[in-house]
Amino acid sequence: MSGITLVIEDEAWRAHRGLQKRLKEAAAAAARGARLRGGITILLAGDARLRALNHDFRGKDKPTNVLSFPSGADGYHGDIAIAHGVTAAEAKAAGKRFADHAVHLAVHGVLHLGGHDHERPGDARVMEGLEVKILKRLGIADPYAAPAP
Repeated sequence: MSGITLVIEDEAWRAHRGLQKRLKEAAAAAARGARLRGGITILLAGDARLRALNHDFRGKDKPTNVLSFPSGADGYHGDIAIAHGVTAAEAKAAGKRFADHAVHLAVHGVLHLGGHDHERPGDARVMEGLEVKILKRLGIADPYAAPAP
């Protein structure tokens, strides 16, 4: 299996015109950046679903923005789940467009599937640098840059 599959579980995701195409393009760009060749599924869900997944797989009883679930299957890299409400709240708080933040989360999730992490400072610099490079190609500003005064 190859390619990016979107599964829309929360209808709120459908309100964002053109976002599905942008998410697929972003995930494909991140897969190329991480040298992944195979399938990826992105679940566009609500906060309740991400809260349940975060609880079940990470022991954290709260919603989160994005989760990645690497696969061990040959030719299939894994799944990503993104929460609509958390994404919207984070975008609003940061003064960013919802679509740009959602694209960033898709890129971030795919890089996790590729083995990147941000737990240690050196790993975070590598992963964030790759995110910034991919997002720039997609026309999205550096999400880690300090906001203009």
